[in-house]
Amino acid sequence: MQFSNFHLSYCSNIHPGESWEATFENLKHYIPEVRKNLDFKGPFGIGLRLSHEASLILQKPEELARFQTWLQEENAYVFTLNGFPYGDFHRTVVKDQVHFPDWTTPERKDYTIRSFKILAQLLPEGQDGGISTSPISYRHWFKTQEAFGQGMEVATSHLMEVVTELAKIEAETGKLLHLDIEPEPDGILENSDEMVWLFTDWLLPKGAPELAKALGISVEESETLIKRHIQVCYDVCHFAIVYEKPEETFEKFAKAGIKIGKVQISAALKLMLDQDRGVLKNQLSEFAESTYLHQVVGRNTDGSLISYPDLLPALEKLEDAKEEEWRIHFHVPVFMKKYGEFESTNFLIEEVLKVLQSQPELSNHLEVETYTWEVLPPESRLPLAESISRELAWVMSQLN
Repeated sequence: MQFSNFHLSYCSNIHPGESWEATFENLKHYIPEVRKNLDFKGPFGIGLRLSHEASLILQKPEELARFQTWLQEENAYVFTLNGFPYGDFHRTVVKDQVHFPDWTTPERKDYTIRSFKILAQLLPEGQDGGISTSPISYRHWFKTQEAFGQGMEVATSHLMEVVTELAKIEAETGKLLHLDIEPEPDGILENSDEMVWLFTDWLLPKGAPELAKALGISVEESETLIKRHIQVCYDVCHFAIVYEKPEETFEKFAKAGIKIGKVQISAALKLMLDQDRGVLKNQLSEFAESTYLHQVVGRNTDGSLISYPDLLPALEKLEDAKEEEWRIHFHVPVFMKKYGEFESTNFLIEEVLKVLQSQPELSNHLEVETYTWEVLPPESRLPLAESISRELAWVMSQLN
């Protein structure tokens, strides 16, 4: 939705279905209902989750034309895609496979470029468009430093191919498109320091000369293109889990010349460990479901952090844990300050939105991303359209 200074939507990865037919049917069902619930009359922005399978179909001219006709009829538009999950994302064991194929593979590169070509045709004139993506890979897949270095070299080369394509699209159409890399606990990129490291140690010193040679331009010009077309997806939940303060993170990115292409509005679980550990373990067990990764990051009294790859391994060590606080990667409804017996990181969403109100130039793409609706405890599941509408309405109230 065009609201205030922003393009605001929800991420359609909340809907199950990998095929384009299923994706389109979900949009046709839920977009009009959510619009009606919000009583919103203006152009309705869509945060489209497009799987590899769906992208192969939507790239066909006849399918793209059919979708464009529907968008026009509904007064809707697409401004951002979620290109992080490549394959099945619901009703199966996703866990670390959400990163597969990663940026060391041609499959990830080809899927992303294909998705950008689709977005370039869907994006309205005068708007920029972005696609969020994996933080390079899952760090626990790399068993040696040599394998890690080789993987980063290949990933950097693949990212330069994406930048080459985006520069070409902008030259031909005038449309600015950016790849929004999304740091996440246990990704190669977990936090703001590692995001800056990607630029300072890989993209600029190693990628820029390669890009300059491919395009026949200077290294300085290629560095400008890299920072123009590779940006950050700031997922509020993910940065909350690693205990980053929004204003400090935004300042760090600005100092490094890194832009924020998209802000994903999401909340994590938060709890203090000064409670009965047996009771706490029982309460947390209902969140230890088998579909998604639920990384846990604990904070010690001295501010140091300890990470657990998933909630079950964390619960196994809960009795002896020395940390004072845990934050858990479980996307809960963004409007809830408390979630059952626990708190949420909703307060950090409020902080982020306040910063964006005062500095709207930081990013104009806002996307609510609570994809865990199907695995929430049953008592927390509102009807899906109502849940989406309530989250968007809460964000709109904060922006007002």
